[in-house]
Amino acid sequence: MERVGDARGLVLGYVDALNAVDEAMRAAIPSLERLADVLGLVRSHRIINRSGQVGTHSYTVHGAGCRFIGDNGTVIDVDFAPDGSEIFDLWRLRQYGLSLSEPLDVTDQDLRTAVRSLQPLLTEVRPGWFSVAS
Repeated sequence: MERVGDARGLVLGYVDALNAVDEAMRAAIPSLERLADVLGLVRSHRIINRSGQVGTHSYTVHGAGCRFIGDNGTVIDVDFAPDGSEIFDLWRLRQYGLSLSEPLDVTDQDLRTAVRSLQPLLTEVRPGWFSVAS
């Protein structure tokens, strides 16, 4: 059961890190109403480039999302649903865990159990993809 507890802590840490990135991006780019707006700003070639530095995070916009790397090396990769909500899967959670200063490698099964234990904080928006409930 300790592994599930570790996985639960990892998921909560990811959510906290994602919230910190959101706050940092909005502080640096006042016109940003939500994190997903980064995609539009990059695609319109306004305000920000496809990759760069904002505060203590570097970022790279990719496909339907963005990868943020904190100055401590922590990776927060997120995709955006068509409605602009932030979504993530088990792979992104594992990448976050492996990037921690004390890497945490947990199984997909432990992560699934942890995510389910965190409902209604987290919602499964489509099979294997999760979002923080609003």
